[in-house]
Amino acid sequence: MYVPFDELPASARLWIYQANRPFTDAELTALQPALRQFAADWTSHGRTLAASADILHRQFLVIGLNEAVADASGCSIDASVRFVRSIEEELGLQLLDKSKLAFLGSEQLLLLDRRELRSAVATGTIQATTLYFDNTISTVGQLRAAWPAPAASTWLARYFQPVVS
Repeated sequence: MYVPFDELPASARLWIYQANRPFTDAELTALQPALRQFAADWTSHGRTLAASADILHRQFLVIGLNEAVADASGCSIDASVRFVRSIEEELGLQLLDKSKLAFLGSEQLLLLDRRELRSAVATGTIQATTLYFDNTISTVGQLRAAWPAPAASTWLARYFQPVVS
């Protein structure tokens, strides 16, 4: 059963898929019916799921699930990944690649390879206050409260700690 994303409870489970490039206006328009249809049809062992899917910041596909209605099963999660893969194939972009980190620069998203993080911190390209899209968050409430969040308040905090010799 489709639920508008902004109506999901804070406790709703969340999956975030980061695109390797921004979605175009045409892609956003074309995707909306497919996102809604996926959420409306998504089931777990024959049980209807109260779910939503949306594109945020033109770069992130988010899927939310109100588990108070019904939990996702391994099979239903596999179905959501197949849906994400179908979008990748249809639009020629990557959503399942976890090698890039997303930061909000001066009004623009910056994708940075994980291997470049130490260097970016050392040169000041990424600072403790740079807003980071932590895609490891797992609830809609976390998304609403602190996404993006200052890098030093996420799992990246260790990169901003002074080196003790």
